[in-house]
Amino acid sequence: MITFICSILLLIAGYFVYGKITEKIFVIDSQRITPAYSKQDGVDYVPLKPFNIFMIQFLNIAGLGPIFGAIMGAKYGTSSFLWIVFGCIFAGAVHDYFSGMISLRHNGESLPEIHGKYLGNGVKQFMRVFMVVLMILVGVVFVLGPAGLLAKLTPNYFNTIFWIVVIFAYYIVATLLPIDKLIGKIYPIFGFCLLFMALGILLSIFINQPYLPEVWEGLQNNYPQIENRPLFPMLFISIACGAISGFHATQSPLMARCMTNEKQGRPIFFGAMIAEGIVALIWAAAASYFFHRNGMGENNPVVIIDSITKEWLGTIGAILAIFGVIAAPITSGDTSFRSARLIIADFLHYDQKPILKRFIIAIPLFIAGIGILIYSIYDKNGFDTIWSYFAWANQALSAVTLWAITVFLYHKMKFYFITIIPALFMTMVTTTYILIAPEGLGLTHIFAYIGGFIITCIIFLLFIYHTIIYTKNTPLN
Repeated sequence: MITFICSILLLIAGYFVYGKITEKIFVIDSQRITPAYSKQDGVDYVPLKPFNIFMIQFLNIAGLGPIFGAIMGAKYGTSSFLWIVFGCIFAGAVHDYFSGMISLRHNGESLPEIHGKYLGNGVKQFMRVFMVVLMILVGVVFVLGPAGLLAKLTPNYFNTIFWIVVIFAYYIVATLLPIDKLIGKIYPIFGFCLLFMALGILLSIFINQPYLPEVWEGLQNNYPQIENRPLFPMLFISIACGAISGFHATQSPLMARCMTNEKQGRPIFFGAMIAEGIVALIWAAAASYFFHRNGMGENNPVVIIDSITKEWLGTIGAILAIFGVIAAPITSGDTSFRSARLIIADFLHYDQKPILKRFIIAIPLFIAGIGILIYSIYDKNGFDTIWSYFAWANQALSAVTLWAITVFLYHKMKFYFITIIPALFMTMVTTTYILIAPEGLGLTHIFAYIGGFIITCIIFLLFIYHTIIYTKNTPLN
């Protein structure tokens, strides 16, 4: 319990201390006109109240990851607590803040355009395709979880297929309507459910005083079949959204288009990530109790959520908490399709004010999503396969984004070490994972670690080469 309490306090302190340091490195300009005003179109560029933007950002990034990922990541032991805390403060929150603020400075541009500015045109073209595919995968994987939970709460004739259709219909409407017409109005309701869920479980932890692992008990890997689930890199892929997630950087530009002042950046971007870290920490703690009591055999997070909420919150409280779990992925899935639409629109320079032009881009995206969804439903291993590739692609995107931010900071002669260290770490994580994972190359541990280290060193040398060329070609002031 002491480790858990200290972890929460560290996350809160991280916002006030490291968040302020991050803000000072960026150097905000509170007098600068934001794209919400300079490019206002009534659809995507819409000035919103800071609280509404925070809630939208928080719900956008708080999908299944900080809940499902934290639950399964808790199997690794106390290391999961440390990764959530230090990953969230020194990697995830920094990643989210800079990606959002850089987009703000570039008139709300989508993430691939930012990658292109700082990593080159080739990277931009690749990331356009990569991110559209990732956004569709997010929309698909964030349908199945809530649809399954809703099916458990409703009569049998409202089965999983029925709820998939309902959620997809909502996605289509949310993707096409102006951001203030549906998302801006319904998110506060979803936010209440999510916050109730987190606070309810947090209070239950303090009231019930369950066993929770302590850091002095050791950081050993407690995952079953440890030979197939080494702590590095598996933990850092399993717990993504609660620590660092590339998906977040695709959502930050959506909010950059709605902000009315640069000083809102720290509470909206850094603050939302810290809030998500707290949610992940709460569920990791609750899952630790479940695994301690019931063993490590359960692999379905839905069963664990259902068991914990019913035991601690009662039937009514459990239903409200589960609605919070349902709301989180739905509110990430709708904006993932919206992000995909805007990425394509930015690429084609296609005005999105007319609804017909939004339809032209959105409909093929949903057709592709439905195709992947059908595969995941009718192939018994379909969802697991899609989730594995989504998890890796998500963290690979975070590494690429951190490198783009690092180059931005270098160009602006700012303290780029704040992002180059997490960039190196996440590069090592993602390259090692794809080398060692069964869905990747399936290499032995030693070859995967050596290969990951070599690739990371090559990317670091490319950055050094870029700094030399950039310095050589940039005239002194």
